[in-house]
Amino acid sequence: MRFTDSHCHLDFDEFSASLTELLINCAASGIQRIIVPATEPDNWLKVLGLCAQNNSGQAQRPRLLPCLGIHPWFLSELSQQHLEQLTAFTRQHSNKLVAIGETGIDGVIAEKEDNLSKQIAFFEYQLQLAGEWQLPVIVHHRKSHHKIIPLLKQHKSPYGGIIHAFSGSYQEAKTYLDLGFKLGIGGTITYDRAVKTINTVKRLPLSALVLETDAPSMPLSGFQGQSNSPLRLINVFECLTRIRQEPAEVIARQIEKNINEVFRLPD
Repeated sequence: MRFTDSHCHLDFDEFSASLTELLINCAASGIQRIIVPATEPDNWLKVLGLCAQNNSGQAQRPRLLPCLGIHPWFLSELSQQHLEQLTAFTRQHSNKLVAIGETGIDGVIAEKEDNLSKQIAFFEYQLQLAGEWQLPVIVHHRKSHHKIIPLLKQHKSPYGGIIHAFSGSYQEAKTYLDLGFKLGIGGTITYDRAVKTINTVKRLPLSALVLETDAPSMPLSGFQGQSNSPLRLINVFECLTRIRQEPAEVIARQIEKNINEVFRLPD
């Protein structure tokens, strides 16, 4: 079976000391591709460089696929100029990018920093940019489904994307699916207390789901206190097979098909 981690921040410092060994181990575990979303202007070049360097003739490693975006956690020092820089970077590197993101709205940060209007403005800009360049978008949410869904309806795109680290109700999930999105399923489902999300994942069509780790963040149940790793994608998959009724091979094959549909990648 082959796997793709649809959301992993390999450019973060936690991976720098042992990245080569980690990637070799990922390939040995069947992880063939890793999507690497950038989070702020300061790491756009690092993400692009990391992916380009890794993909140049490294047969025993997963293929790393870059995305560029501005995460709602990092807006305090940013301005319209940085959005224009994102447009310029997207234009310059459009042949390498697989998505715009990570972007979105974070309700907790909005309350803490009183910046909801700025988050919305940055999110809308990136939705429009993704549409202009015919790219999907990777969407961060936290206590913000009620804000994100109207904006996705307003800026409806045929290129869809992924609702990263989905947790929510069946109705919210269905709304995202109707808008052309797939749902990123990660460590949340490994916690018994995540009853609502687990029940939602049980009910959804398998065509709705992709796997992710969000490493080094979002540790799995049983690994609290440790930095997360893309190798934990296998643990997420195994947990998903216990939730779902389909055979493991069927789940793995369909999820890879889902990834290829979102990012328009060759099988």
